[in-house]
This record gives sequence, C-alpha cells and structure tokens, in this order.
Amino acid sequence: MTALVDNYNAWFSDAQEGVRVAEIAYGHALKGLRERVSVNGKLSGEAIEREQHAAHGLAWLATYVQALREIVAYCERLTEEGRLGAMEVAISRIAFGEYLTQVFHGIPMNQGEFVRLADFGISSRQIAGWMTENAEAAMAGNSPEMRAALIGLMEHAGNGDPVGDPGLDDTMEAIRAEMRKFAEAEVSPHAHEWHLRNDYIPMEVVKGLGDLGVFGLTVPEEFGGMGLGKVAMCVVTEELSRAYIGVGSLGTRSEIAAELILCGGTQAQKEKYLPLIASGEMLTTAVFTEPNTGSDLASLRTRAIRDGDVYRVSGNKTWITHPVRADLMTLLARTNPNEPGYKGLSMLLAEKPRGDDSNPFPAEGMSGGEIEVLGYRGMKEYEIAFDGFEVKAENLLGGEEGQGFKQLMQTFESARIQTAARAVGVAQSAMDLGLRYARERIQFGKPLLNFPRVSDKIALMVAETHIARQLTYFAARAKDAGRRCDLEAGMAKLLAARVAWASADNALQIHGGNGFALEYAISRVICDSRILNIFEGAAEIQAQVIARRLLEGNN
Repeated sequence: MTALVDNYNAWFSDAQEGVRVAEIAYGHALKGLRERVSVNGKLSGEAIEREQHAAHGLAWLATYVQALREIVAYCERLTEEGRLGAMEVAISRIAFGEYLTQVFHGIPMNQGEFVRLADFGISSRQIAGWMTENAEAAMAGNSPEMRAALIGLMEHAGNGDPVGDPGLDDTMEAIRAEMRKFAEAEVSPHAHEWHLRNDYIPMEVVKGLGDLGVFGLTVPEEFGGMGLGKVAMCVVTEELSRAYIGVGSLGTRSEIAAELILCGGTQAQKEKYLPLIASGEMLTTAVFTEPNTGSDLASLRTRAIRDGDVYRVSGNKTWITHPVRADLMTLLARTNPNEPGYKGLSMLLAEKPRGDDSNPFPAEGMSGGEIEVLGYRGMKEYEIAFDGFEVKAENLLGGEEGQGFKQLMQTFESARIQTAARAVGVAQSAMDLGLRYARERIQFGKPLLNFPRVSDKIALMVAETHIARQLTYFAARAKDAGRRCDLEAGMAKLLAARVAWASADNALQIHGGNGFALEYAISRVICDSRILNIFEGAAEIQAQVIARRLLEGNN
C-alpha cells in the first residue's frame, strides 16, 4: 500500500493537468451554449427553456469541474499538514479518475439522463486535441486495482471512522466526535423503530440536541448561541443525519428561522426569539410551500391582512415539516393582495401552541392533516389551512411589508448547504450498512465483500461520498468567509443529493432480497435518500438556477 503514497506526486501532477483539461471543455461548453441561448447578444429565457437539457447539463458539468478542483485542493491541504495517507490517496484517485472520465464520456444527471460534451456541440476531434497523456493517466485512477487497494485499506482499518480523513481541524473533529457519540447512544439504536412506527423523535432526544447546542450552532453568542460557522453546521448535520435524517433535519428548522431573524429581524425580534431558538426551548417550522405552487413562490396566494394590531392569515400550506410540535412558524404570506409576484410577500413570526397527534393544532383559525410519507419521518408532514389565524402585527419580520421574498432568499444558501450535509450523512449511512452486510453475508463460502462487483460498489460509494463532502465544505467555507455562495451551495446540494440516492440504491442491491424487507435498515435509508433530490429545490430547479448564473457570467 505504500506504493500509493510513493506514486502520489506523479498522480497529483496528472490530476492538476486533468483539472486544466476539464476546464477547457467547460469553457467551450459555456461559450457554445451561451451563443445558442442568446438573441441579439442577450440571454433568452425562451431559448434557455428550449435548450433545457444542455442548460441543466452545463450546471452538472460545472459542478463536476468544481468537484475535481476540490479533490486536488483537499490533497494539497492534507499534504501540507502531513496528514495524507494511503487511504486518502486511494479515495482521491478513484474519485478524481471516475469524475474526470464522466466529464468526457457522460455525466449522469439521474439514472436515465446523461449529459455529454456533444450536447454542447463539442466534437470528438476537439476532445482529442485537448486530451493529454497526463490527463488520461489521471482518468485511470479508478482502476480495479485501486478499488481493491481501497477495500484492503478499509479492512485493515477495521471499523475506523470516518473512512479517510475529511480534512477538518481539531475543533471540528471534536464536534464530530461529540455528535457521533450522542447519535450512536441515543439515535442509531432506535431510528429504524421510529421510522417503522412513524413515531415522532422523542422529546428527550430533542432536549439532548438542545443541550448540545445543535439549535444554536450559528446563532451569535450574544443571543445565547455558540457563534460557530457553517462548516460546524455541516459537521453536526452530517453526523446526525448519518444516524437518522429526521434527527439531522431538526436543526434545519432552527437554522432557517434563526437566519431569517438575524438577517431581517428587528433588534427586539432578535432579542426575543434567538435565545429561545438557540436553547431549543422554542421549536420552529418553516411555512412557505402551497398546493400547486411548489418552487413558484411568486404565485403564492395565502393572505395576511392587517387588522389593527394583528394580521389575519387565510390560505393553505402544504409539505410543512414538524408543525405540530413547533412553537413558532416562519410564515410567508401575501400582505398586499394588489401587488403581484414577489413584491407583495411578507414574512411573519407566527407563534402557536404545541399540539399532539390527538389535537395537532390547538389554535383558533388553524387546522390540518398529516401527509403520509415513505421516508423522512420523525417530524411528520402536514397540510395546514388558515382561516383568520391571528399573528401580532409586531411579529412582521423586520417591521416592513413586502420584504418576505428577499428575506427568504437570504436563507437559501445556508439551507442548501445544510441539505447537502444531510445528503452526505445519508450517503455515509448507506455505505455503512452496505459494508456491514457485505462483510457479514456469506455466499458460496466467502463474504460478499470478496466479490469484485460488491467491493467495487463500496469503493465508489466511499469515493462519491468523499467528493460530495468536500464540495459541501467548500460551499460552507465560502459562506463563513462572507462571500456570496449560492452557486457553490447549489452545486453541493445538486451533487450530494444524487450521491445519497445512488449510495442507498447500491447498498440495497448489496443486500439483495433482504434489502426489500422492512426489517432491514437499508429499506429506511433508501426512502430517506429519495427526498433529497426534491426539497430545498428539486434537482431540475437547482440545475436551472445554476445554469442561469453561469450563463449570465455572475460567478
């Protein structure tokens, strides 16, 4: 195995060349598509829609190029810190080789849709002109020998965790260890049972998360939080989601609410609500989506009409997560019915009493019914109807009407980064389950892991999870540095969600028929993984947003 490290310098040089060649391909794809979707030198929305496959493909291509850059940057950091070992080299070589190969031979946008350089008018002759021996050598990193070497290193390490060094500092590793300890003791042993019974995550677990500071991770210390950044949020979310996505997602609601209040709230609203959210005393839920609107928030119809000292809210919301036990709703409504589109929307901090299954919404003017779901359980999804529900006028976020959409947009970067971290955790969970089963299941006189088609699946799960993790940390670091990072956050979410689904699908395949049995945890993980491509912006919407940014050149 030492040969992996001994040959590292040559590979690293090849990888740098691979990035250069991938960037050339991306540059030509961007230029060619921009010409096809422009009219008189300006982008045409109609043309972009007509060229939707290529436009979304451009988003995937750009995501892959950034992923390749991040693999190289990861190796560079660990080399400088003296932490790059054989396992990290093997994972990086497999990941880089596979993704560089896909850049030139076809990127899967999902199981049935691929984007190829030909979709951008790039010929095989052009590709041959760009390709170099060094770039081809980097592609060869995902070889049967390298995958076998990685599995050997994993077996030698036993149950060492995580697989490979994630590249975090000591503080973040301490946080990761603390979250893993909590998850292994309080979540993992019970998660599948909660899922099968469609039970709420017990309140003692919620309280435990509050005691650990999960709900106030990024809330400034002056408001009772821990004052940490988005990288810490990713580490915590990933570890908790690895145990159970429902637990990993509890912090998402507090993160959204806290960021809304931090960015758009009045000083009085910050002082009142942030300490309660940070401590976990006040649970929150996001009430944005409506029937028949989905991602089209401009067509939102729920009304909030000012009546003296209150707003009276009427309308319907759907796909609201954890609303029954929430104390505070961040509620997006139209306060100016005469103002169409985004401009008439406002955000309300709507307090409500906690309910339970027997009486979900013990509040006048509010009712709802549960939406039964395949996975992503533990918090429960609801449709909610408002009929004159009262919200104090002083709870208009920021004290100014018409700012709701703008305020919401300020949270999307963090929300998508956190969703990417959830996806990384789910992908890791799937790999854990697949590896465990492959070690334990004996067929034809040997463990499943000894069969190359099985061990190859495990190796690629590790490699893709590594890529998704590094891209997610890249976005989080950009956010922590105060830079606009909607592009980075979108890329992380786009890729990580696909990786989670692919990992879960492969892990279930390793289980064979047993994977289809409800008693096996992988049956839960595959259900949980599927939602990640849908919420916080469906993959198609995410790709559209990324593509538009790239074509506009605002990146």
